[in-house]
Amino acid sequence: MISSVLPTYNRAPFTFVKGEGCWLIEADGRRFLDLGAGIAVNALGHAHPELVAALSAQAQALWHTSNLYNIPQQTALADLLVEETFADTVFFTNSGTEACELAVKMARRYFFELGQPERSDIIAFTGSFHGRSSAGIAAAGGEKLIHGFGPLLPGFKHLEFGDWEAVAEAVDENTAAIILEPVQGEGGIRPVPDQVMQQLRQLCDETGTLLILDEVQCGVARTGRLFAHEWAGVTPDIMMVAKGIGGGFPLGAVLATEQAASAMTAGSHGSTYGGNPLACAVGLAVMKLVSAPDFLAEVNRKSALLRQKLEGLVADNDDIFEEVRGNGLMLGLKCRVANTDVLAAAYDAELLTVPGGDNVLRLLPALNIADEELAEAVQRLDQAAKSVRATAG
Repeated sequence: MISSVLPTYNRAPFTFVKGEGCWLIEADGRRFLDLGAGIAVNALGHAHPELVAALSAQAQALWHTSNLYNIPQQTALADLLVEETFADTVFFTNSGTEACELAVKMARRYFFELGQPERSDIIAFTGSFHGRSSAGIAAAGGEKLIHGFGPLLPGFKHLEFGDWEAVAEAVDENTAAIILEPVQGEGGIRPVPDQVMQQLRQLCDETGTLLILDEVQCGVARTGRLFAHEWAGVTPDIMMVAKGIGGGFPLGAVLATEQAASAMTAGSHGSTYGGNPLACAVGLAVMKLVSAPDFLAEVNRKSALLRQKLEGLVADNDDIFEEVRGNGLMLGLKCRVANTDVLAAAYDAELLTVPGGDNVLRLLPALNIADEELAEAVQRLDQAAKSVRATAG
């Protein structure tokens, strides 16, 4: 008999009832150190007092009106994002999946309005993840995502991640955009080299192609810059954002240049809930905190500290782990054994991590995690490695 909740998840056997900073408390009282942060969502940990205050104050004033009317909190957040980024304009969504839908529509509509409707193809890469909507799974193209869901939305070309020379050959007169994550998340914490990001930007400039960056997981200070593409010194035409921007409250956004967004006129897109007062009040509080130079400097300091400790962990357990990869506090442990075995052993050590592609464990802690908690996390990972080794022996 089917459960009342559609059984599309293989859930871990935990029921968390409370969160405090980087800790989650189980119904039975156990305290788990959280290195997953809701899959890079809880950028400031659980129950951050400033986010709680922002949400509570807004909840007592006004929850929802729809986008039929002006929303001051939405305007304030859009103004801040425009001030802090390449973007000239912002559309708010509820999720990264919805952001992907608009990014695809925006790119295709742009060329349609230019009188070039044949320019509708979008180049994407293996190992990517752009959400689970029709456009998202078509863009990613992975078998696990698309199996049984055909016919797929047409117009996507898939290139092998890492075969960057193939991109220039793939761009033709029908190409509207290139879409990629500056750091692949689900694909196994795989960064795109800065030089490649620069080459892709140059290629797009030369061919009139739009560059769409998916920073749903790697954005919002996760890599030590406000957005990951900043490390390469380039800017996109369109950018997808979600996860961390709401700090745990459902919120996403599409940021764009005036040119890229020029075809999106009244009635061309919409959302009932997107950018409502509650979501934007929280998002504004998040962005004010994470965009501060001192905060970003701390993310970089902590990421260096964590990486150093993880390199030591790999050296001490080179039969379990192969390498550390990633940027900032978006790191991955490439495993020599099944990552699910290490994940289960970490659960036993009351540590939460997130599995990823390429046999990687993703480490995505809250950006304000304490040094002592980082040390404790690595100690528990070492405990997990010893447990896996003992079981295998």
